[in-house]
Amino acid sequence: MKRVIRVPRICWLLAGVISVAVPAGAMADVLRVGVSGSPPFVMPKGDSVQGMGISIQIWEEVARRLDEPYVFVQQPNTEANLKALENGDLDLAVGPISITPDRLANPRIDFTQPYFHGREGLMVPLKNPDLWSRLKPFFGWAAISSIGGLLILLFLVGNLIWLAERRCNTEHFPRQYLHGVGNGMWFALVTLTTVGYGDRSPVSKTGRVIAGIWMLMSLLALSSITAGLASAFTVSLSKLEPAAIQDRSDLRGKTVSVVAGTTSGTWARIYGAKAREAASLEQAIDLLSKGVVAAVLFDEAPLRYYLQQKPEAPFKLAPFALASQTYGFVVPMGSQLRTPIDVALLQMQRSGEVKMITESLLQ
Repeated sequence: MKRVIRVPRICWLLAGVISVAVPAGAMADVLRVGVSGSPPFVMPKGDSVQGMGISIQIWEEVARRLDEPYVFVQQPNTEANLKALENGDLDLAVGPISITPDRLANPRIDFTQPYFHGREGLMVPLKNPDLWSRLKPFFGWAAISSIGGLLILLFLVGNLIWLAERRCNTEHFPRQYLHGVGNGMWFALVTLTTVGYGDRSPVSKTGRVIAGIWMLMSLLALSSITAGLASAFTVSLSKLEPAAIQDRSDLRGKTVSVVAGTTSGTWARIYGAKAREAASLEQAIDLLSKGVVAAVLFDEAPLRYYLQQKPEAPFKLAPFALASQTYGFVVPMGSQLRTPIDVALLQMQRSGEVKMITESLLQ
């Protein structure tokens, strides 16, 4: 004989109330999403993580497409974010997290499809040139050699004109050597500059032939000298804002500030620089403004964003990049989220949505 177990009516009543009051979606697991990074990738509003930023907005769109509920968990830096993911405290790590060989070799974490391709940049001081730096190009070898060559040409032409005119045109080119050659050089100069005062002019056939040849030569001589001086001055003036670091090789032995918990410290060691860690990008830049370090080594996009927001800042980006890198979201190894996230990211890239989000914050 079977025994019938009676369920109290109150239990059925409570089950019905719960099923009506709590939606099915709320019963699903809520993803714990760790967030770390700086603008323009992570831009929280006040104490709330939920704000703007390239990483934040791309993830929010991915989560919307996948219909995944989530909650943001603020992390102090990238390494802390990844550590919390390894320990099982998070289900996903979001932010400007570089995909590096060491991180790929970690058996506990896995990266998604890259959503951003960036570069490792360098912020250096923008120094105002002093008076000597401004005048220095005019005393450089290019300027002196050009002026010297021009004087030699004027001297030669002045002598030739004087030799041709000293007997038949003594009024304009006297027989006295210094006076006559001086007038000849004056004639050569006004002809070169196309001023042509007409106060001195040759009358002999030989003198006019020399003058005609000089007129044709003047066109080439003046354009060549002008082009040479312009090129030399351009190169010199481009260096009026000198920085201690002009090339990658200049990093060796220099002290640079890096943000703790990022790959910037690794790149500093690769290039032979001494890394001084700061808790945030703002603190790293503050070290640069105080002259404690020679540069700030960090992701180029945040550095460029900082300069866009503060154009009055006495800094500039170095004209070279230290490395190329890609950013991706991070999930635990074997996570079922990876493939759906990869598909969503690829769809967003093909539709141009990733590019639109990126450009809206970097322009």
